[in-house]
Amino acid sequence: MTYLNPHVYLDTVVLLGTVGAQQPAGLQLPFAAGASVASWMWFSLLGFGAAAVAPALRRPAVWRSIDALIAVVMAVLGLQLILRPLA
Repeated sequence: MTYLNPHVYLDTVVLLGTVGAQQPAGLQLPFAAGASVASWMWFSLLGFGAAAVAPALRRPAVWRSIDALIAVVMAVLGLQLILRPLA
């Protein structure tokens, strides 16, 4: 499923490619290595983290709590936009 996600290509090809191309010639290889290691760590954390929290996410009460937290964050953001519009 990862290969069907357009953000994979946007992040790796466009974003990292653009930033990597701006690095000095001697730093392009270390930048690419660091970006690869960071990507590997991030996706490993996502995979193992999802497996670790899967039992808790099977409970409807956890989803209600998550939905409530999202509702509070969206309400705060909406109030901020109403009270202090974007300039």
